[in-house]
Amino acid sequence: MSSGPIYVSRLVRLPLVEADGVVIGRLGDVVIGPRGPVLPPRVIGFVVSVQRRQIFVNANRVGEIDTAGVRLATSAVDLRRFRLRPGELLARKDLQERPVESEIVNDIALRAVDGAPGWEVASVSLSPVGLLRRRRGGRVVPWSDVAELFDVGPLGRQAFAWRELHPADLAASMAALTEEGRHAVADALDDNDLADLLAELSDEAAGELIEHLDVERAAEVLEEMDLDDAADVLGELDHASREQLLGAMEPEDASPLRRLLTYEADTAGGLMDPEPLILAGDATVAEALARIRNPEISVAEAAHVFVVEPPLVTPTGRYLGNACFQRLLREPPGSKLSRCLDDGPQPVPADLPATEVARRLAAYDAVALPVVDSAGRLLGAVSVDDVLDELLPDDWRSTRRRA
Repeated sequence: MSSGPIYVSRLVRLPLVEADGVVIGRLGDVVIGPRGPVLPPRVIGFVVSVQRRQIFVNANRVGEIDTAGVRLATSAVDLRRFRLRPGELLARKDLQERPVESEIVNDIALRAVDGAPGWEVASVSLSPVGLLRRRRGGRVVPWSDVAELFDVGPLGRQAFAWRELHPADLAASMAALTEEGRHAVADALDDNDLADLLAELSDEAAGELIEHLDVERAAEVLEEMDLDDAADVLGELDHASREQLLGAMEPEDASPLRRLLTYEADTAGGLMDPEPLILAGDATVAEALARIRNPEISVAEAAHVFVVEPPLVTPTGRYLGNACFQRLLREPPGSKLSRCLDDGPQPVPADLPATEVARRLAAYDAVALPVVDSAGRLLGAVSVDDVLDELLPDDWRSTRRRA
């Protein structure tokens, strides 16, 4: 953001720009989440008009905001229609023109959060009620002087508090909620946050929440999940419900899920991620490091680059080996990956039991293992966290909470 505060009215209709400069759409509003009487309301995201469709862009995907527009830090944008959730306010639609005693809200000023990523409400511009209020007599007050503007009521405050929790902490607290309370949490979270929560819950609890959602939203949430986690949740549903959800999903998301569901849940195939980081042998170290730097790639996924012959989508061509992140850092940027392969870990078959997968991971001191078919083609990779989720007791989350 520019050095000083910037007003919502100056952002509206400005372009949303990808990191490479391509214009995606135009800003229509700013989504704000109140944080109580002390902390300034926070910018959660932006409503953007894209080809007559209003979509939501999460604030954590944004790199810069200024009077020239909003620039994304990543190229990933969800084109699903925007849906206002409990505990959220629209700066333009809900707050502008709101009366405050003898005055009316003229505009909302935003500023960068001091010492942390993100943006928050700084102040509010007020004008006298009347036709000429925008031309004279206006004043700017700190947001705290008109804190009642941002009050979303007890249910809204609770919904926002849920969204502020880390997914693991929220999952741990779910055991104390009634079924109605758990459903309220699911309704309050956006698709990304709900996907993260489901990954932290037991498969049974995650399946129950998915069944609570309507088919369209459930399919959207599953598309946001890691494929192995989504497969675990689908495995809790009956065949008819599972097929209905898979049919509602995008084919490119449903197809690998169908493959995963053919394996037993407690095997390497059932635990694996069918879309690990895959490159060809003639790719360079610089290309591999560029892929690893993508902030949307998890730590476990970034630990290894799996090198194969074409095609580069699973099931791939012949598996050649892998290069760990540390090895890549020691090699010249122009080196071919085929010359940077590590001695291990060796690939495992898809039917290898989870307990044996854990032993192999420990033996190699590895973060992930490649999974191959009988022809030596890469099917996916199974990571330490996947194995731990399978082997730990079902109540390990509640045990952690008590500790």
